[in-house]
Amino acid sequence: MQQWDYDGPILEIDNLSISFFTRLGEIPAVMDFSCVVEQGQAMGLVGESGCGKSTVALGVMQDLGVNGKIVGGSIKFKGRELNTMNEEELRHLRGSEIAMIYQEPMASLNPSMKVGKQLMEVPMIHQGSSAKAAWDLAMQVVEDVRLSDPERILNSYPHQLSGGQQQRIVIAMALMSKPSLLILDEPTTALDVTIEAGIVDLVKGLGVKYGTSMLFISHNLGLVLETCNDICVMYSGEAIEAGPIEKVFERMRHPYTQALFRSIPLPGADKNARPLVTIPGNFPLPHERPNGCNFGPRCNYYDAQTCGQNEIPMLSLTDDHYHSSRCVRINQIDWLNPPVAAENRQSTQIGEVVLKVDKLQKYYEVAASALFGSGEKRVVKANESITFEARESETLAIVGESGCGKSTLAKMLLGLEEASAGTANLLGKDIQSTLIHDRGVESVSAIQMVFQNPFDTLNPSMSVGRQIVRALEVFRVGTSEEDREQRMLGLLDLVKLPREFALRKPRQLSGGQKQRVGIARAFAGNAQVVVADEPVSALDVSVQAAVTDLLMELQRKNKTTMLFISHDLSIVRYISDRVMVMYLGHVVEMGSTDQVFSPPYHPYTEALLSAVPIADTSIKRKHIVLDGDIPSAMNPPSGCPFQTRCQHKQQVADNRCEKELPTMKLMADNHELRCHLSDDFLGAMIPVIQLAN
Repeated sequence: MQQWDYDGPILEIDNLSISFFTRLGEIPAVMDFSCVVEQGQAMGLVGESGCGKSTVALGVMQDLGVNGKIVGGSIKFKGRELNTMNEEELRHLRGSEIAMIYQEPMASLNPSMKVGKQLMEVPMIHQGSSAKAAWDLAMQVVEDVRLSDPERILNSYPHQLSGGQQQRIVIAMALMSKPSLLILDEPTTALDVTIEAGIVDLVKGLGVKYGTSMLFISHNLGLVLETCNDICVMYSGEAIEAGPIEKVFERMRHPYTQALFRSIPLPGADKNARPLVTIPGNFPLPHERPNGCNFGPRCNYYDAQTCGQNEIPMLSLTDDHYHSSRCVRINQIDWLNPPVAAENRQSTQIGEVVLKVDKLQKYYEVAASALFGSGEKRVVKANESITFEARESETLAIVGESGCGKSTLAKMLLGLEEASAGTANLLGKDIQSTLIHDRGVESVSAIQMVFQNPFDTLNPSMSVGRQIVRALEVFRVGTSEEDREQRMLGLLDLVKLPREFALRKPRQLSGGQKQRVGIARAFAGNAQVVVADEPVSALDVSVQAAVTDLLMELQRKNKTTMLFISHDLSIVRYISDRVMVMYLGHVVEMGSTDQVFSPPYHPYTEALLSAVPIADTSIKRKHIVLDGDIPSAMNPPSGCPFQTRCQHKQQVADNRCEKELPTMKLMADNHELRCHLSDDFLGAMIPVIQLAN
């Protein structure tokens, strides 16, 4: 099918309703949804998991599976109704005129086929190109997505590429036929923040180059602000606010949009003086939606007479035709005085050193051909000379990209891995060479972990209550079965879960609820140190705020030391007292949170901060996009580990960065940097994040 000329909106969705038909009957997933994507523009579609964002995208692709059906409304692409097209028309349209990029790149790549052949298929199938023309186009598009050595990339299998490279290949595949509409469904969620920044910069540039319109689906409001011209906020299957992005961000006119922003740790948020305001209650299931406003039971402004009776229409603001909201009390709410946290919290007094780590090191030996166990041995240098202290009631954040050694460090502290060298002292006892099965009950219960994906750590066949009781038994807490039962119920109270959840199985809980069970289990043995490994990265922003708030509350009650592992510097800035930045197994910067988030920076920290999307139009950020991916720990670069990607390397004479590993440089007030840059250069750095004038 040839692309056709059209000068109207690329995509017009009008009163779209989509349902899924199951044994329980019809389940409405999207109701009365409307939006317009203009030519060359990007529309951001945001909201919590389950709100219907991806269902809208699949509706546009006409790919709802056997149970899904469009039950009302219209979807027009370049003025033509998609709902009435036959399979032949749709097959020519998909991948040619409309392309979609998914969250997980490997879902779109064939693991048994080289990348070049997969890219070549697109123009050969859709445009009838010759093999040579398709290869030349593949080379050009791989260069467009900024992958170095395109010939090597095209001759590689997907598993030989990093996650960031795989996602760039999927983007290249989507752009091969120069589509008019590109749908991106959470395309950067699984990527590191620096890789994410490169992908976002790339997508924006390619949108301009090819004139492609975009429907950008994300729960990251900062990312949407950077990428999109317009925004549509969804809640429980409905659009609840829409308009030009800066107008919506600066003048929110729906309680849910406002509540989402109160859940995000923007610059200025403080866990004691200005804590986040979490959204009460839970997201309604499709068959449990209330009468009237779907957000009503969680809304601070809910009025039963006004909001709880009839269906709420989407209406334009009286003074702005382009900005609309699904709120009947829009003219009665004082939008300039939103709810704030009930009380300021007292900052916790930091106590004595609980955990002391000195020159801790972890090397792995692997065969050159690990698959077949033959060849000479190679060494993976996961951790190099890690030194730090963590005190009672303190939160020490450990940040860095995937592969920097954060999780390996956590495994050594938990006793899941044995250190190659150095010491780790917990409560006066060396633990670095004692694996978990050789540790006593006291040592095991003293340091516990909250994992990134709670479902992987819960037994799907065992009730929630039984799993917590089992932890109490292992930690020898309680004098009898009845005592442990009461303690289990007390732990459910502590993590703010209803006691009846004790009888539920993990599959009956939401992601945030499962994470609370994981936290309850971690605190069952009165842990002095809790290692939280990306505990909120898989959760929606509103749930993130609630779980983060819970962790801090438990920390205050128990005077727990928390090691908070994360790549999300917004959360880190909000929750942490001190920050340790890691790169390729090395600690490259350490200091208080204020020190690390203010100049002077290590160049890597500067790049990390510049890559963080911030959902605030009053913020200006220095723009730094790092070249390349993080090097392999099996073959690290000589000298400074960051020198292959450093934006300031040319400021150091005699190629010193390539020859010599920098020592830790002590700045003011115990702020440390591992860098060859001069004190004068470091002192002249400007803040990465600034309030706009």
